[in-house]
Amino acid sequence: MSTIEESVEVAVPVSTAYNQWTQFEEFPRFMDGVERIEQRSPTLTHWVTSVGGQHREFDAEITEQIPDERVAWTTVAGEVRQAGVVTFHRLDPSHTKVMLQMEHDPQGIADTVGDKLGFVRHQAKGDLRRFKSYIESRGTESGSWRGQV
Repeated sequence: MSTIEESVEVAVPVSTAYNQWTQFEEFPRFMDGVERIEQRSPTLTHWVTSVGGQHREFDAEITEQIPDERVAWTTVAGEVRQAGVVTFHRLDPSHTKVMLQMEHDPQGIADTVGDKLGFVRHQAKGDLRRFKSYIESRGTESGSWRGQV
């Protein structure tokens, strides 16, 4: 397992950052390589990705969700094995630190080489930067889900 920890500060209130993060079907707008996400239930998402020429599909289960604080997940079916948590930290009324912690289990030679070269870490960092641009340019969330898991 490989561990990734990245963070970004965004110029929006914590509730705005959290609310946008709960809009999983919007992830392709800022996550490179994510083609589509379907929210199949309040706790189950289906992902379709294409990274480095490799097409993959997998299901992820939300294992913990606390409004304005955290969203945790683990994969439950498919070719990708990972688990992680995104936490939201109020810096002041209009700024939030978004922190990603993820464990990723590379599958096969291509994944292992990419992981050793820091590809997954680089992609996570880029996705957070794109999330920052996305939410700051909007100024408001596209929706929200305030339920607790």
